[in-house]
Amino acid sequence: MSSPLAGRRTRRPGWIADQVFRWALLLALGIGVITLATLLCTVVAAGWPRLNPDLIAHMPSIRFPERAGAQSAITGTLWVIGCTALVALPTGILAALYLEEFARPTSRFQRLVDVSIQNLAAVPSIVYGILGLAVFVRALALGQSIAAAALTLALLVLPIIIITTREALRAVPRGIREGSLALGATEWQTAYRQTLPAALPGIATGVILAISRAAGEAAPLLLIGAVGFIAFNPDGLLSGYTTLPIQVYDWTKDSRAEFSSLAAAAIVLLLILLLALNVTASWIRSRARRRW
Repeated sequence: MSSPLAGRRTRRPGWIADQVFRWALLLALGIGVITLATLLCTVVAAGWPRLNPDLIAHMPSIRFPERAGAQSAITGTLWVIGCTALVALPTGILAALYLEEFARPTSRFQRLVDVSIQNLAAVPSIVYGILGLAVFVRALALGQSIAAAALTLALLVLPIIIITTREALRAVPRGIREGSLALGATEWQTAYRQTLPAALPGIATGVILAISRAAGEAAPLLLIGAVGFIAFNPDGLLSGYTTLPIQVYDWTKDSRAEFSSLAAAAIVLLLILLLALNVTASWIRSRARRRW
C-alpha cells in the first residue's frame, strides 16, 4: 500500500530561508540594473543634441559653447592611456612572470611582495595621485605633463595587471612546463615560449580591463594638476593635456545649460570607449579560451 505522503514534494529544512535569500539577491540585482538603465537613459537624453561629429572635430570653447567640442580631451586620453600601457604592460607582465615562475614561494620576500601587491590593488586612486604629485610632478620635475599622468596611472593599474597575469599563468597546466623542461629547454625558454603564450588570452583580458579603469580615472589626474581647459592637441610627453573625465568635470562646473549638454555627450563618448574595451576583453576571452 502506498504511503499517503507518496508523490508529495519533500522540502528540506531551510527551504524557506533559501527562497527568501534567492529573491533578495534578485531584488538587489533588479535595483542595480534599473538604476544603471535610468542613469544611462538620462545621460543619453541630455547629451543627444550634442552627439554629432562636431563633438570630435571641434576644440573646447568657453565663449561659444554651442560650437565647443572635445577633440583635445579625446587626443589627450589616447596619449595618456597609450603611454600608461607602454609603461605598465611590460613591467606588470614581467613582474608577474618572475613571481610565478622563478621566485621561491616559501621565501619571506615572496610572501611580503604577495601581501603588498594585494594591498596596493585595494588602495584608493587618490592615494596614487598624492604619490604622483610628490614623485613625478615635484621630485622628478615632470610638471603637469602627459609623462607624469602616464606614470601615475601606470602605478595605479600595475597591481591589477600583476594579479591577473599571475592568475592566467597559474591556469596553465603544470604538464606543459614539465614537458618543455624534459625536452631540454631552460626555465627561461619554457616560460617565454610555452607558459607565457598559453596564458596570453587571460593576460590580454586582464590588461584591457586594467587599461579601461585607467581611462575612466579623474581623481589622481586632478591631484597632479591636469588642466580642465586645453584648446590644443598634445604633441609630446612633456606637453600639457586634458582627458575626457577631466573635461567632463570642467564642463559640469559651469552653470550654463549648453555645458551640461556637452558634459553629458562627453560622458556618453567615454562610456562608448570603456564599453568597447570591455567588449574586446570579452571577445578575446571567449575566442581564445582553452580547455586543458
